[in-house]
Amino acid sequence: MIHKLKGVSSKQVLFYSVLAFVFLASVLFVHHNHAFYERPIAEVVETNLEDSTEIVDMNENVDYLFTQSIIAELKNGENEGQVVYLENEYSLSGAYDQEYGVGNELFVWVDPPSEESEDLTGTVTDVKRDTQMLLVAWVFIFTLLIIGKKQGFFSIVSLVFNALLLSFALDLYVNTTVSLILLCGLSAVLFTVITLLLVNGANEKTYTAILATLTGTFSLMSIACFVMWVAPEGGLRYEEMQFLTRPHEVVFLAGVLIGSLGAVMDVAITMSASIFGIYEKNNTISAKALKDSGMEIGKDIMGTMTNILFFAYISGSIPVLILYLQNDSPLGFTFSMNLSLELARALAGGIGIVLTIPIALYISIFFVNRKRAKQ
Repeated sequence: MIHKLKGVSSKQVLFYSVLAFVFLASVLFVHHNHAFYERPIAEVVETNLEDSTEIVDMNENVDYLFTQSIIAELKNGENEGQVVYLENEYSLSGAYDQEYGVGNELFVWVDPPSEESEDLTGTVTDVKRDTQMLLVAWVFIFTLLIIGKKQGFFSIVSLVFNALLLSFALDLYVNTTVSLILLCGLSAVLFTVITLLLVNGANEKTYTAILATLTGTFSLMSIACFVMWVAPEGGLRYEEMQFLTRPHEVVFLAGVLIGSLGAVMDVAITMSASIFGIYEKNNTISAKALKDSGMEIGKDIMGTMTNILFFAYISGSIPVLILYLQNDSPLGFTFSMNLSLELARALAGGIGIVLTIPIALYISIFFVNRKRAKQ
């Protein structure tokens, strides 16, 4: 028998105790994991601003360039515990650089010893950010667990699995001759099945969502492939893939497949849960009434989901858009160069969302009618 303390079972107490232990252990580890890195790490102990210069370009864009001297203590390697002197140049805009402060941990390149001076000098190569990333990850985990509880836990499990699976698929593509579309297609099937089964359990609602997700996703992929075959590269600019030594159309289509999957899955499970929820409230409801209710629900979520896709894709291009416009690039050229692929992805995802609504609706009604016939 499960004993309860203030409404919390002993299993929950054990789970949260283990979670708290893992949290504290992980935080402690990232603060003392310098020995696990091959690259030298130095902690900043003192900084001084040496110089400041104003820079104005031909388009009257103003920026400031600063030179900062840094004294840091090496935390690993053969020179552990010694002081290293560094110099850092950073700009006010801070696009590819940043100002460092006391307590920051930096990856550095230590210069070979010099006969002229015993002091160690070096160059900053990167910033050690694992502590901050860990804290953000834990905030995400705790939020999911507090709000989602058991489903939140399974959401974390499915997310980790999906990330590992996608990494494996991309690594396999880079090192073999297997088709990227095939790999992403198989991954999409596994993403869908595992995510929905873990989060919603094995039931007819989940089976409906899986079928609707896969049907909607591969339908939109068929449409996208047909359009690209009829009008090859029509209006699409692949300049952002210019350094990629792989077929850019294939990479683009794979991105459309993976990018649209989440939105299509969300629509599918929303439609499925809604239809089954209506049926469970009223077992005598007719198929026509279910269809009408489902279409109303679909119309409500259609606009919001397509807007979510649009903003998600466009938001990543805002810095580049500002850069182009700030340098007096024509508006049409700016949007064509930077938004053609994002708009194409958003439109493809929107097609998938719209297609998934009736697909999920009719599959749900099919399962409801089958369930009704068994009663």
